Amino acid sequence: MGSNYSDKVIISVGGSLVVPNGGIDTEFLKRLNTFVRNQLANHQDRQFFLVIGGGTTARHYRDAGREVVGHDLTEDDMDWLGIHATRLNAQLVRTIFRDIAHPNLIKHYEIIRKVPEQVVVAAGWKPGWSTDYCATLLCEDYHIKTVINMSNISQVYDKDPKKVPDAKPINSISWADFRELIGDKWSPGMNAPFDPIAAKRAQEFGIKVVVMGKDFDNLNNFFENKDFVGTVIE
Repeated sequence: MGSNYSDKVIISVGGSLVVPNGGIDTEFLKRLNTFVRNQLANHQDRQFFLVIGGGTTARHYRDAGREVVGHDLTEDDMDWLGIHATRLNAQLVRTIFRDIAHPNLIKHYEIIRKVPEQVVVAAGWKPGWSTDYCATLLCEDYHIKTVINMSNISQVYDKDPKKVPDAKPINSISWADFRELIGDKWSPGMNAPFDPIAAKRAQEFGIKVVVMGKDFDNLNNFFENKDFVGTVIE
């Protein structure tokens, strides 16, 4: 990445990292806090946009709604439950960075704010796509060309590794090939490395997405232009 790297950094933080099955992962949040503050101490001009996903909070609410209402629960209603889960998680992250963060969450993407603070926290917007899509909208609004996508997988695989034992990790892939891999339909709570609607938008705008796991040493390697484990989609 080197010194020509943009001073604005977007990290899409998978909700599964913030709220995995056993409740809120405070250890992960501590590491995120330390990492971002260390980065800012060494790069005063850098600005972090943290887009936070819904995690199991979203799934628990969707499952509860389905259980009570049955399958009549609309996709819109399920999406709204997920969106509010992202906002709850994002509010927690904003609280952690409250001394250096923009005081409001970004959750409406038709308003472009000039945000001077070093940390800006964003959440879901409206039904039909995930926080991945929100990250691509931030790229357009703030002229950023790279999204770092941290999730509970360390790379994209050619097949679903949970179902196919010999699935192979991919180091780099084109948007066309990636989109063929994941299909083009969004469904609430879908588990894709980067959602199909976001992928289409990212391809159109020439955005590079780097999918990686939750290891901050690995993320640091990426920032320092060293070898890292992940998948580059461009």
